[in-house]
Amino acid sequence: MFDLHTGKSSDCTGMSRRQFLRVGGLSAFGLTLPQLLSAKPQAAKATNCILMWMQGGPSHHETFDPKPDAPAEIRGEFGTVPTTLPGVRISEHLPLLAKQTDKYSIIRGHDPKNGSHGTADHLMMSGQPFNPSLPFPCFGSVVAKERGYKEGMFPFVQLGRAVDRRFNGGVAGFLGDQYNPFEVGEDPNAPIFKVRDLSLANDGERIRLERRYAMLNEIDRYQQGVEEKAAAVQTRDVFYEKAHSLITSPAAKRAFDLDQEPSRVREMYGRNNLGQSCLLARRLIEAGVHFVTVTNGGWDTHQNNFRSLKDRLLPPLDRGYSALLQDLHARGMLDNTLVVWFGDFGRTPKVNPSAGRDHWATAGVACMGGGGVKMGEVVGATNQFGEFVIDSPATPQDLAATIYHTLGIPLHTWYKAQDGRPIELVPTGKPIRQLVS
Repeated sequence: MFDLHTGKSSDCTGMSRRQFLRVGGLSAFGLTLPQLLSAKPQAAKATNCILMWMQGGPSHHETFDPKPDAPAEIRGEFGTVPTTLPGVRISEHLPLLAKQTDKYSIIRGHDPKNGSHGTADHLMMSGQPFNPSLPFPCFGSVVAKERGYKEGMFPFVQLGRAVDRRFNGGVAGFLGDQYNPFEVGEDPNAPIFKVRDLSLANDGERIRLERRYAMLNEIDRYQQGVEEKAAAVQTRDVFYEKAHSLITSPAAKRAFDLDQEPSRVREMYGRNNLGQSCLLARRLIEAGVHFVTVTNGGWDTHQNNFRSLKDRLLPPLDRGYSALLQDLHARGMLDNTLVVWFGDFGRTPKVNPSAGRDHWATAGVACMGGGGVKMGEVVGATNQFGEFVIDSPATPQDLAATIYHTLGIPLHTWYKAQDGRPIELVPTGKPIRQLVS
């Protein structure tokens, strides 16, 4: 089975995010991969993107915008370390990233404009507030539509399932399901990591696949004889052809095969889910994928914020994110790979009685590096308590505009919604001037 937009998890609301779309495997009557495979190939642009999505809302105080001089109830339990940038300090639990600040910029002026889970996934991944009558496409889906397929690889891949789908977060919205991500739910750090349907174990499985594909062709020929050759039928034909070619593609198998990496490289990224997802993202970009979303959950730290960050969340982030930047740079890939890091929103300046921080809608933090954006910059600032932005505010719309600008997608691109309405891609956001030429 291919699982796209699946999984079940919960956040502080107590609501579960159940399976969004499950597409059956290669059944006896045909391939049922998602419609995403019907996207038309187009000329590839130079810059690709890896989005690191920290689902739940990472605390800006304990990551890239600490307030060491604030009172204890705001400062929190962590110290800070210097970075390669004069006078700039970040959390003491990000020592490796502190040494890589020449490879990314910190957006301390990020104003999330939202403090609610679910709607945050839609807003932050599309740059548009949620509208139930018109869900906007996420960045990866727009890239999939504009770029299409390259070297037989999916244009848009999501690693992990830590995306809230209740409000159409991380999906194609009005563009249509054919531009949704190919979702990999398996743990790349598992002793045996295989992506289902890209892992035909033996010749017997391959023979059965070919027989089913031949049966599908026979059914299609019969249907085409009794139906008009409508656009929907033509789309389905292309869809099946791509499904078959991707499932049997040696290139796709190689891209997902982390065993081809030297042990030292895997250790550099960290032998954990996030670290190996970062490594897999690099491999997928190398193989021809245009956009990869790396998801990581558990950042909704209403309780035990400091213990959760110190023991569980920050060490894998520090190792995996820093290794990704370093590895892309060493391979000459950072110039044409934009790496973006952010989550739902920020967290409350004042620590709550449960040693946690709650949702905060007027201040957060984001990072961008590579892809031609200016690196080694600190953009904007919050006040002395991290309550609100006091310099160079950057909204989710501005982040979206910066991402699209960097990827070479015109901000005034217009699409047709499914009801025929013309919709502008980025009607309000502007690229962050400190980061783009």
